[in-house]
Amino acid sequence: MLNLHRLFLLRELRRLETMSAIAREHSMSPSAVSQQLSQLERESKVTLFEQAGRRVVLTDAGARLARRAEEMLGLMETAEAELVSAQGEAGGVLRVASFQTPLIALAPVAVSVLEQRHPDLRIEIAQREVEEAYEGLLAHRFEVILGEDYPGGQQVVRRGTDREDLLQDPLLLVLPGHGPACRARRLEDLAEMPWALDPEDTRTGAWERTYLRSAGIEPWVRFDTPDPLLQVHLVRSGHAAAFVPGLIAAEHLGGTRVLRLPGDPHRGLYTAARAGAREHPSLLAFRAALLEAADALGDLPGLERLGA
Repeated sequence: MLNLHRLFLLRELRRLETMSAIAREHSMSPSAVSQQLSQLERESKVTLFEQAGRRVVLTDAGARLARRAEEMLGLMETAEAELVSAQGEAGGVLRVASFQTPLIALAPVAVSVLEQRHPDLRIEIAQREVEEAYEGLLAHRFEVILGEDYPGGQQVVRRGTDREDLLQDPLLLVLPGHGPACRARRLEDLAEMPWALDPEDTRTGAWERTYLRSAGIEPWVRFDTPDPLLQVHLVRSGHAAAFVPGLIAAEHLGGTRVLRLPGDPHRGLYTAARAGAREHPSLLAFRAALLEAADALGDLPGLERLGA
């Protein structure tokens, strides 16, 4: 009988392409990965991989078995979810990966809800950007992740995952509460303004620069940082303008001037889990608690709209 852990490593070889990458991802030595895959090859009595220069590549038979391994791993998770459902209560450990703003605005409320309603469920949350979170989800280091999509960007959907929309979050402009910039009425009034933006190679940073350039502004990035609270501090101190998500607008933007942007852009927040676990009671409980936390945020009434 084929060993499920070895099949998982074969699936990982298809996903990560090298044994050294598998070793790094799963805290194994390359020799241990090689031994496990060689044992799987002996058990299957079929050549699963072969040398191609200094690399190992899957044969056609190996690629087919890797695809079947992914299906088997999904079925195993589905079976586990059904067994837990039969017990009637969410419990155990649910490992979550999320980027910063949901951790600030949603996680505390969601965790409080879960502590009250599901005391046997322990939530462990790690801060990760979306790409790293997805890799951890596929490597089984996390059970669920939070991600984001920006206007005009490609929607991220990974094979073998189950994605569920969470909320639409308005993207806002934050200006200093004093000085010439606070009197801006149109986007073009900010052509000479220094900015605090996310790094250009992130989804947020790419959207910010694209949005400004579409308005004819080539931004002077005085501060390059992915931390929205630091960006707000730099705005509050009068040294930059910034874009912030509505999630943190209610509690963290005192001393600044907050405006809705032309076109009313929003980013989409979502959760993603492995497809086989979509009906796991712990995952369902967590997603329900997040939706409750999102509903509790309310609208952002009374914000002035910046002219185009």
